[in-house]
Amino acid sequence: MSMRKTQGLTLIEIMIVVVIIGMLALAIIPNITGRADQAAVARAQSDIQALSGQLELFKTDNFRYPTTEEGLEALVNKPNNVKNYPKGGYIKKLNQDPWGNNYLYFSPVEGADYEILSLGSDGIEGGEDYAADISSLD
Repeated sequence: MSMRKTQGLTLIEIMIVVVIIGMLALAIIPNITGRADQAAVARAQSDIQALSGQLELFKTDNFRYPTTEEGLEALVNKPNNVKNYPKGGYIKKLNQDPWGNNYLYFSPVEGADYEILSLGSDGIEGGEDYAADISSLD
């Protein structure tokens, strides 16, 4: 009777498996990270649209938009000299953009009553691709 030894994987087989896993990772990771960036931009655009809607309600009630000094905080807490303000405000709290920065608000701006702005993934004015600013004027 011959004895048969059980052997594990050879070094070549292990290397082939590692190469295959590496190739799969290279194919999948860019898709995952790109989708996360796209989702963050879409969320910022959605937040800006929602804030714009609340600013329109503020204007309907008070015949003006909040000033730059009052900012988006005017949607949460009643500014001085505002008479028609709903109990509880227009929103419960101001969320930050998907990158952890505050949304910026300016009113008036050239060519528009106001602008709501996210500085994008880099948090710096300007930028390209996912680092580009996202504005209510876009």
